[in-house]
Amino acid sequence: MISREEAHDLIAREGMFLDQRKWDEWLALFTDDVVYWVPAWRDEVTPTSDPQSELSLIYYQGRHNLEDRVWRVKSGLSIASTPLQRTAHGVSNIFVSEDGRIHACFTVHCYNARRQEAHVFFGHYDYELRQDGAGWKISKKTTTILNDRIPAVADFYML
Repeated sequence: MISREEAHDLIAREGMFLDQRKWDEWLALFTDDVVYWVPAWRDEVTPTSDPQSELSLIYYQGRHNLEDRVWRVKSGLSIASTPLQRTAHGVSNIFVSEDGRIHACFTVHCYNARRQEAHVFFGHYDYELRQDGAGWKISKKTTTILNDRIPAVADFYML
């Protein structure tokens, strides 16, 4: 089972890679069959629970889909991502459960230079990990955004 220190290091590294736009290093944190999910809210108190049959804000199955999104961001062909917003990820309250799943709280500060506006996303991360070679990789990540009234497009690097 992963230790709290290893879990903290992995999650902090993920946020740092996103903030520094180290896309290849970020992608390397995930297994090939990763499930990356940001559920929507069914109502004021209930997030959606099935990405196959309910609305999601973001849903990717497999690292190849994350790689495709990163390619679009890097290429400049994604109008919604040009210019990229500046981000600063903060993670706290990291808890490793007995089954090895990780729960954490997050805050991501985003700055849109084009609009000269700042926004803060906050919520919960839930991770499932798998040992892969010499280290741990993310096999499932669920990001629940608690302030889901989003002023613009929310993309993977903002969460």
